[in-house]
Amino acid sequence: MPGETAWSRVSVSPEPPEDDTGSYSPAYFNAPFVPAALTVKSVSLEALQNASAHQTRRFELVRMARPTPIFRRAQHFDVIVKFKENRAFDLEKDALRLVFSIGRNPNPLKGTQGLVSILNDASECWPPHDGRWYGRLQSSSETETKLEVRAAADAPVGVWSLTVETGVKEDPTAAPKVFAHNEHIYLLFNPWVKDDATFMENKSLLDEYVLTDVGKIWMGSRDQHHGRQWVFGQFDKAVLPAAMYVLEKTNLDHANRGNPILLSRAISKLVNSNDDAGVLVGNWSGEYSLGTAPSAWTGSAKILEQYYLTRQPVKYGQCWVFAGVTTTICRALGLPSRAVTNLVSAHDSNASLTVDKFYDINSRPMENGDSIWNFHVWNEAWMARPDLPKGYGGWQAIDATPQETSDGVYQCGPASLQAIRQGSVGLKYDVPFLIASVNADVIYWKYDPTSEIGYRRMSVSTAEVGFKILTKKANMFDHTGQSDAEDITLLYKAKEGSQMERSAMYNAARGSKNAQRYLLQPGEAREDIKFTLSDLEKVNVGENFPIEVNIKNEVDDVRTLDVILSASSVYYNGVEANLIKKAAGKFKIRPGGKDTLRLAVTPEEYLPKLVEYGMMKIFAVATVLETKQTWAAEDDFQIVKPKIAIKVPDGVTAKKVSSIEFSVKNPLKTTLHNCKLQYEGPHVLTPNVTLSMADIGPETEITVKGDVTPIRKGKFPLVAVFTSDELVDITGSATVDVTP
Repeated sequence: MPGETAWSRVSVSPEPPEDDTGSYSPAYFNAPFVPAALTVKSVSLEALQNASAHQTRRFELVRMARPTPIFRRAQHFDVIVKFKENRAFDLEKDALRLVFSIGRNPNPLKGTQGLVSILNDASECWPPHDGRWYGRLQSSSETETKLEVRAAADAPVGVWSLTVETGVKEDPTAAPKVFAHNEHIYLLFNPWVKDDATFMENKSLLDEYVLTDVGKIWMGSRDQHHGRQWVFGQFDKAVLPAAMYVLEKTNLDHANRGNPILLSRAISKLVNSNDDAGVLVGNWSGEYSLGTAPSAWTGSAKILEQYYLTRQPVKYGQCWVFAGVTTTICRALGLPSRAVTNLVSAHDSNASLTVDKFYDINSRPMENGDSIWNFHVWNEAWMARPDLPKGYGGWQAIDATPQETSDGVYQCGPASLQAIRQGSVGLKYDVPFLIASVNADVIYWKYDPTSEIGYRRMSVSTAEVGFKILTKKANMFDHTGQSDAEDITLLYKAKEGSQMERSAMYNAARGSKNAQRYLLQPGEAREDIKFTLSDLEKVNVGENFPIEVNIKNEVDDVRTLDVILSASSVYYNGVEANLIKKAAGKFKIRPGGKDTLRLAVTPEEYLPKLVEYGMMKIFAVATVLETKQTWAAEDDFQIVKPKIAIKVPDGVTAKKVSSIEFSVKNPLKTTLHNCKLQYEGPHVLTPNVTLSMADIGPETEITVKGDVTPIRKGKFPLVAVFTSDELVDITGSATVDVTP
């Protein structure tokens, strides 16, 4: 590199030359004096002092007895070097170079080695960011030399090492003295600096998307949803080493680990265990005896710690657990990230941009690869997209839940939200799959041997999928309500039913033969009976609920209807768990007449068959025998469960034990067995506590006490979750106000 001192060969200090008589040559004594190279005694990276400028002070690794250096690229940090000679470093005579390295074969041309020669003093301005590392002298005395170093803005994220080389400028060919510093250095993304690819101009948002370690992940049905508290815990002492282990497992070349596009895609692959023995094993079966039920987790730190210590995938996860862990890893690495929930989310298995529901000749549903999830959670990460046309940077969707393969493995994204909104299916990565997730048309098909494709389209819904897309509002936390929900649906698609929204769908369909094939099929020609399935907005656990279908005959003829009504418990991904109740029959409706079909479901019927999260599906299908008109509809809703009440005493003090009360009420008329309560909070617990509880009798409330020992002052959320054999996924949260 220009201006650097070059050490090209190894030399050995020579013995004085002798003349023929064995005496020392006078020329040796008359040669000019060359001072010896300085010998490094110690190097201090001033981890705690540098942490404030680098926004890393909250990492527990920085606050330990021996602080760990955690720096952000493109931000200068101080280095103190002490020499054994007890003399001041002389910029004119002494050569000093710091060599930062990452990976097995570091190379400055690949960006995996940063060469920092101390050539200038503190009076000069920092040079512009040009892909190189820079350093300068701040001060020098007989006791220590203080340097200032800045990593390149595109340097790889990961664990770096440092060696210090010293020499003499008058003898540039001499081999340097080398000192190997024994500390690892964590280097992270820096979204506070404009030259970093993760730069976010509104810096107040970084308080949420990088620095906030407790958030909410929205769950539930279209009409009944809530934000569940999740402890991201990215500053926990186990998380950053675990995140670095995940990076190693990706096998992404170190030279590419500074690229948030490739890195976020690799993270989406490694948070699930399907291809690379990644962090979490997905399980949607309802059987979790070999691990932890997804609904029982309260945060990411314990998951990542277990993965790091055992080197084995952790059991078990579902979409919101995958998203919680992904948020933690991204924020730990400095990549702005948030968890996003799509209420009524499509899983398009054949790239048709539709969810196709097939029924046989007897109106019974048939299995196919497509499905609709009550909700699905993925992530967004903020970054520039120089690989795409201008205007496609900003929030990018990534999804670590294993649904469909991409490039042969289970990974998804990053997909530009702007590309999803415009239907730009030709832009990488996985844009078509995300378009279908938020905006697929739902098409109902019935077997018809006279049709070209063997099925006749009964009806189509263009407004069902992507009902609402939610994330947590930045810098706001509502412990008891939902006022901190932010509706970001319009970032993914134009207003439902608008010309722009339809145009985006047809634009996307142009790039998919399957989409054209399904979307352009002719529909039902004659629909003279109008059906409406009544939606259920809220049902408290233990209450009755009805299935109601309103029918109107719009012609002057009697019509004969064949109708099926049913209610089932379902897992949140739309898969049926248990059929609860079903009724079928034929009846006539008079000309111009109206009628209502009603089927009541009692707690005694549904409670034994309820599964986690309390998701329910009611389904109705009807056929008009005279015209062959067929109609089908379904509605998903959630059985609402009580919350855990948490009582936090006044005067909780840092580094002292305090007792907190948790109260759980059994809303059922049956006893709850095998009761357990877990609770967790950043800087309050490491990482969480599980309490065993006595059986809770019918409609009875029980209170248990748990201890917390906060490590520092401040206000910290506490998250709790209750499970039992009969009732699971009962949650609660509170704030612990810790005084010094």
